[in-house]
Amino acid sequence: MDLSNLKPAEGSRQSDNFRRGRGHGSGNGKTAGKGHKGQKARSGAKRPGFEGGQMPLYRRLPKRGFKCRNSKEIIAVNVDILNRFEDGADVTPAALLASGAISKLGDGVKLLGNGELTKKLNVKVNAVSETAKAKIEAAGGTVEVI
Repeated sequence: MDLSNLKPAEGSRQSDNFRRGRGHGSGNGKTAGKGHKGQKARSGAKRPGFEGGQMPLYRRLPKRGFKCRNSKEIIAVNVDILNRFEDGADVTPAALLASGAISKLGDGVKLLGNGELTKKLNVKVNAVSETAKAKIEAAGGTVEVI
């Protein structure tokens, strides 16, 4: 016996094809289990969020903030972080993640120009600022935007 063979005990579950409102002989005819009159006997009585005419909770609470659906999460990395790599190494977003310089890749990695670079590196990132590009090339490295 395994999980693919499990079934409920015989008779423990009723079939869900019970037809309401099909005459007295069915045992659930006429009012079809809704009782006599009243709001809950009418059609459309169960509306999600309806509080009997009181201002519903989702309208009473303030709507705050803004979340742009088209925005991308760009991870910013400064040039001085690149000093942790060996001289002549290839620096990619995956290498930055493996070294612990960034905690996640997000939608891309952008290199910013804060700090100094002392090593010659081959950098391949999604975006790079002009100052960061100048500092890497001044140290003898190359920059490629992927």
